[in-house]
Parts: sequence; C-alpha cells; structure tokens
Amino acid sequence: METPPLLAVRDLRVALPAGGDRVDAVDGIGFEVHAGEILCIVGESGSGKSLTAAAIMGLLPRGVRATGGSIALGGVDLLRLPEDEMRRRRGRDVGMIFQEPMTALNPLMRVGDQIDEVLRVHTGLDEAGRRARVVELMAQVNLPDPDQLRLAFPFRLSGGQRQRVMIAMALALGPSLLIADEPTTALDVTTQKQILALVKAIQSARGMGVLFITHDFGVVAEIADRVAVMQHGRIVEVGPVDQVLNRPVHAYTRSLIAAVPRLEPRAPSAAAAGLPALVARGLTKTYRSAGGIFVRRRVVEAVKSVDLTIRQGETLGVVGESGSGKSTLGRLLIRLLPADGGSVSFQGTDLLAAAPGRLRALRRDVQMVFQDPYASLNPRRRVGAIVADGLLAQGRPRAEAFARARELMGLVGLDPAGVDRYPHEFSGGQRQRIGIARALAVEPKLLIADEPVSALDVSVQAQVLELLNDVRRRFDLAMLFITHDLRVAAQVCDRIAVMRRGEIVETGPTAEIFGAPQHAYTRELLDAVPGRAWSAGQLANDALYTIPRES
Repeated sequence: METPPLLAVRDLRVALPAGGDRVDAVDGIGFEVHAGEILCIVGESGSGKSLTAAAIMGLLPRGVRATGGSIALGGVDLLRLPEDEMRRRRGRDVGMIFQEPMTALNPLMRVGDQIDEVLRVHTGLDEAGRRARVVELMAQVNLPDPDQLRLAFPFRLSGGQRQRVMIAMALALGPSLLIADEPTTALDVTTQKQILALVKAIQSARGMGVLFITHDFGVVAEIADRVAVMQHGRIVEVGPVDQVLNRPVHAYTRSLIAAVPRLEPRAPSAAAAGLPALVARGLTKTYRSAGGIFVRRRVVEAVKSVDLTIRQGETLGVVGESGSGKSTLGRLLIRLLPADGGSVSFQGTDLLAAAPGRLRALRRDVQMVFQDPYASLNPRRRVGAIVADGLLAQGRPRAEAFARARELMGLVGLDPAGVDRYPHEFSGGQRQRIGIARALAVEPKLLIADEPVSALDVSVQAQVLELLNDVRRRFDLAMLFITHDLRVAAQVCDRIAVMRRGEIVETGPTAEIFGAPQHAYTRELLDAVPGRAWSAGQLANDALYTIPRES
C-alpha cells in the first residue's frame, strides 16, 4: 500500500491584487511531497514559486490571497485553519528557510536570542534548557564555537553563517516539512556546496520532506529527488530529477536548460592578444577598525599587492568567494575607493595619482555595471535621464543626449519608448540592460562589470551575457568581469584571475585555468560548482534542449 504524501497541494489558486500582470499568481497547481524526499520547484522569477511557499506557510503578502484549492499537511488542510492554529503549526509542523537571511533576521537581536525566541514561544523549556538547545542546534548546522557565536549580531556573521542560523531556526521544533526558498542564490560556490550538503544531510537524518525552491538547475541536479517546473503560475512538467534534466518533455523546460551556462570555456577573442588597456601593479587596500572597550581592533587586508593586466578587446574574469576582495579590487582600479599603495596605469596616466581635473576627464573612458541594478538606478528619475546623464555632464545638447539614450535602449534590446518610464517599471534583467546602456553612453574603453548577472534567472542571464559579449566586440572594449559563478565566467572570459583572501593565486587563459588548474584553491572552486557532472553530460545532449523554431 502506497504511503500517503506528507504534503498534498491540490488545485491551488493564489490571486494577485487588481491591476497585476495576470489575475492569478498561482493558477490551479497540484503536487505532492513525501517524507524523506526533496522536491525542487524550478522556474523563472514571477513564475509563482515563492508565493506557493508563502501560501503553504500562511504568509502571503498583503493584498494577495489563496482563492481556491487545498494544502493538506499530514491530512489537515492548512487553508482552512484559523490564524491562531496556523501560528502554532509554523515551526512545529513546517519550517522555512528564507532567501535572504540578512532581511529575515532581526539586525538588533543576537542570533542566539532569535533561535531562543522560537523555543520560548512554542516550548515549555526553561532558560537553561533553551540555551542548551540553542547551542545544540547551532552545532548541528556546523556553526563554529556556537556558545560564543550565539552572542553575535547578524551583521557580524558571513552570508553562509547567517543562512545556517536560519536553518537552525527552521529546525528548532523538529518540523516534518522544510521549505527552502532560494537559500543559496547569493552564496559563492563553496558556501553553496556546504549549505546544500547540510540540507541534504539533515533531511536524510530526520526523514523530513523538503520543498526546495530555486531557479538554478545546477542546484536541482545536486539535491533533488523530483522536480516540478513552473511557468506563469502553472506546473508545466513534473517528474524524477533524471527524467526532467536529461529527457525534458516541455518546450519551456528545454529552453531553461538550454540557457544554463556550461562549464566549458569559450574560444578566446582575437583581440585578447592586443595592447594593454589597464595595468595595475602592487595594488593594496587594508581596512582597520578602531576597536573599543568591548570590540577588538581588526585589520583586514582586502587586497594584497595585486598585479594584473587587461588588454584592449579582451574580457578578464576575476573569480573567488565572497570576501576574497573581488569587488574591492574593481573599485580600486577606477578610484572609487582610495588605495593604500600601488599604481594603475590607464592611457598613460596613473589613475591613483591623477589630479582631480585629469581624473574627471578619464572618467568617460572607464565605466561600471553594478551588481544590483535597482540599487544603482535612481528610482525617482526616468530611465532616459539616467542613461543621458553622462552625455549631459560632457556638455552634449539635451536633445542629442536623449536621442542617444533612445538609441542605446534599442541597442541593449529594450523599447526606446521606455526612456519615459521609471526603473521600478522594468524587470531585473531589463534594469541590468539599462545599467549597461548608461555605461555605454559615453563610449568607454574599459568596462568593469561587478557580478552583473548573479541575481538573474538563467534565461535572462544568458541574454545579458550575450549582450555583454556583443558590446565588447562592437566597441572593442576591455572588460573586467567580476563573478563568483565559474559557469558564467566560462561563457564570457578570455582569461581568468583567481582571487583568494585579497591575493591573486592563479591567472591564465580560461581554458587552461578550467582544464588544468594549478592552485588547490582553484580546484576547490571548480569541484564546488553545483551540478557539475550533470552540466558536463548536458553538453553531449544538446539536441535534447534545442527548441524548434516556429514556422
């Protein structure tokens, strides 16, 4: 006799407020999660994945509501429970790991107190018992020195450590179902590997059911037993992980898999052997905190005597974990941060020693594409004004600057009429294209792209990477591409510099770095790429993922 599912979702509908892009965010979906299995729901942003999880938890945003169907957990329909009963079941029967722990954790509370709060509200343990349980939970998720770390505030922890605190909170009451909503999206590959291994180990040890939400097929290959693919609020394909990844049936599934970056270096561009566009020597940056009565003085060498060369027309990738110094290096190169030592030669001028007037003149030739396009675009200004800003600063006539802004919008694949809209009216991928258009407006010779696709869906990511390659060829740009995703680096970079704890430990052509890495740290990064074995097999099965053109 077949065991009944732990979670059974039937014909679930979640309605959006009036004026949304569609009536239902979740449109009549159904799926099951069994005890001891991991079901991955995969799809692009806006497909309804996170709202499905929120509906199960009874945590839908204001104005969004479940209008039909059922969510049975252990035979009890969660949609029919009063709020006080649902509150008792959260944590006890179903726990959740949120996507961004820094926003999910209270910044004003010590992390141990936040785990303790779950125990204090839902259990009868006394203070000593709760403290012992907090330390035990933190040890179970492999946090170092938990008795001391429980006293720390969230900002003192790394991204991976904060995510482990969230996992400890979700597991505190021993739920039978764990929901993980994009828990590894912003993590570097080695931390991501650790978190995936931790979730899988805990799930196996406790026999829990896990609903794991992601847009990363590498993660799916690493962790899933079964996969459900969502598009526009509907599940278009569901099945065992091997079947969905290697023999996908639906065209949408095939298109998503086709967009996944491969860990296969592209052929270097002919221009990669050109003249040096920028040369850095001995670049150094150290951060020092003053300390105090209760806080130790800290010295962090963010960049340690770095040498690098970027040639005209080539893309140099800088890869490494979070905290390795990649973004600091990018900002030092264009003097957005003051360096403590070294030199940066660009067009015959040392940028670090240039007088303000000379530096201002050179700014038009060096531009940056930032990681978060929403944070880097002024929300109160129309897109046309944002793109035209650099041209207006150069003294171009207003009509000419805005005409060029419309032209650039078309160049990056956006409707030129969008110059009259505000940033919030665009999707994440479209905002990143606006950031690229703004950087290209002044026709730079060097472009620094700092994690420009890390938060994008695979299909949008593929489009932006193709766009960056295209504008590099078209404008003969030198490009510094900063990323923690080695699959992305393989798609765009001619050469790779591997950065660890402020130092470049290895550099060379992308094919050599990926094919025969010399440094142990490089090998560690490559081994940590999620779904690496599946991605390699994917290359041999390209015909499976080819989408027929419509006649």
